[in-house]
Amino acid sequence: MRHSLFSLLGCVALAGFVVGCAGPEQKLGRGLSNSMEIFRGGEMRRSIEQTTIFDSPEAGYTTGVVRGMNRTLARTGLGLWEIITCPFPNQSNPIGYEPLATRYVAAHTAYPDSYRPGILGGDSTLETDSNVGMSGGDVAPFIPGSRFSIFGN
Repeated sequence: MRHSLFSLLGCVALAGFVVGCAGPEQKLGRGLSNSMEIFRGGEMRRSIEQTTIFDSPEAGYTTGVVRGMNRTLARTGLGLWEIITCPFPNQSNPIGYEPLATRYVAAHTAYPDSYRPGILGGDSTLETDSNVGMSGGDVAPFIPGSRFSIFGN
């Protein structure tokens, strides 16, 4: 009897921790993504690009590098903070697990305007028409110069 009571209480406690964990899960994922910024270098590239466009090429390689390093370290620190505090809601937000965005660092990772990230690899699992059994990629991408595609315009 005592053993089954502890098992029941353990299951209830486990269900209480597992149910409704979308907020901490998103906060942890955002923190992991932001903490890898120091290796990814997106803020550095974006700062250099934006400073070069809006100021001058000389300023891009001086001021842009310094600004990029500051933003990279700020985003990495913000990511580490979100990893450490992922089980706890933010006190400043009424919802609790919203991004800790400042005026200096945006909530999500930044990319230069000249780069649009896509899905790595051309696996049919990640394509939109994978349930049909085919997608709109090249028929023979391993042949150099092959331009024939299934859904070409």
